[in-house]
Amino acid sequence: MTQTTLSPSTPPRSTEAEAGAYRSGVAARLAGLPVETLRVWERRYGVSEPARSAHGQRLYSGAQVRRLALVKQLVDQGHPIRALARLPLQQLQQLSEPLAAPAQARSIRLALVGAPLARRLAASGADGLALQLLRSCASLDDAAEAMRGLAPDVLLIEAAELVDAALPLIAAVRLSAGASAVVVLYRFCSSATIRQLRALGCLVARTPADLPEIVMLCQAALGAQAPAARAANANTAANAAAMAAPVEPAPLPAPPPRQLDDQALAAIVGAVNSVSCECPRHLAEILLTVGSFERYSAQCAARDPADARLHQELNLAAGQARALLEAAMQRLARAEGLPLPAGL
Repeated sequence: MTQTTLSPSTPPRSTEAEAGAYRSGVAARLAGLPVETLRVWERRYGVSEPARSAHGQRLYSGAQVRRLALVKQLVDQGHPIRALARLPLQQLQQLSEPLAAPAQARSIRLALVGAPLARRLAASGADGLALQLLRSCASLDDAAEAMRGLAPDVLLIEAAELVDAALPLIAAVRLSAGASAVVVLYRFCSSATIRQLRALGCLVARTPADLPEIVMLCQAALGAQAPAARAANANTAANAAAMAAPVEPAPLPAPPPRQLDDQALAAIVGAVNSVSCECPRHLAEILLTVGSFERYSAQCAARDPADARLHQELNLAAGQARALLEAAMQRLARAEGLPLPAGL
């Protein structure tokens, strides 16, 4: 029997369609997906949120099925599922449409905040990624002045530990730069902060491993911009600043001091190409993640003294784990002849 695939623009035809609900097997078949793939996408990436019948069966609307078909189409074209999974239908449709000739001829004009991402782009070459890097800045604290009047297509912000205190800074740099769209990348962030940024028209996503995925996010952010969303950003700084002060409990001992900063880890990873062992690269990634969580837990807002104490304990535990991993990295670097900072 021939499998029926639903085009993103084709309305479903069945008695279930008339009722406005499809069971998961039917929805997957119409979207051109194995039902197992649909379940994995939902479990791992939250690609859809179907309703439930009285007996607990997943039920998908016609719009949800059309969206799944579009996600499948984009994945087949090479887009990563984790970057597509939570995009709204409008952004998915814009990604699926061929770019107009003027857009193809011009790179995305980019303003970048975040030193690690700037180093990655410099190493790979932004020109080959259809990006024109106008200016970069290492810190959000200095970004509003550094980007003033730049008018980029996309303001790309990498904040490994994205906390509430960053919201007014992001608002300030967006208004100062006059960016058409904003993409915010993070490693650790609360759901409430993500919701606030998305409500203000920012595209928010975990820092992707691949640079082409970042280009795709920039394209999606540009396609999603609307005048109403841009106008709403005028009040961002005032709204984001209205936060309760965190509760301060009695401090615990400080975590061990950091011995390998991001630049030192980048130098180690950059030298890995000359050796056969890939362990330094993998360990550097783990160290970056653990160090990022250590800093995030130190800044996380607390609801009460007990919650604040718990976050202090998390910060100390992450710092101790980071110190153990740093010691392992130093042993590994010496064994493989990789560069270490002076004094180590």
